[in-house]
Amino acid sequence: MTEAESNVKTTISVVYCKPGEKAETVEMEENLETMQAMVGGLIQEFFPFHSDTDPRYDDVALICNDEGKMLGLPLNRGIRGGDGQLQDIIAGDFFLCYAPIESEKFLSLPPDLEAKYKEKFDYPEQFFKTESGIESMKYAPGPEPKEVAMSR
Repeated sequence: MTEAESNVKTTISVVYCKPGEKAETVEMEENLETMQAMVGGLIQEFFPFHSDTDPRYDDVALICNDEGKMLGLPLNRGIRGGDGQLQDIIAGDFFLCYAPIESEKFLSLPPDLEAKYKEKFDYPEQFFKTESGIESMKYAPGPEPKEVAMSR
């Protein structure tokens, strides 16, 4: 690789989610400094998605702040299992990208997966405790937030 090639900045398209805001598709530089700036600290990657019919779902990475909960960052979106049950809550900003095992770096989500996950995480969530555990409600952000229907 030449010096000129190593100075070329690679950008990727990701689904970016902030607490209290609608998800958006953004272009970002694919480097550690930009990723840390996007999530506000050290990054953690994990792969909470799965599909029996499309193995690409296993390669969708969620990148968040490694210390988001410990730092008391605002709760953002819930992660649900195949049965729709809440499994985890992401604290702070996060983004979704594509990270197939054979790749040494993060990639843009394929267009169909980008559309699916943008829709899935489009609306922010409000979390509350009930007798049966922690529940959430999606809402449309704005001066007067409105509840929206949840899809699985």
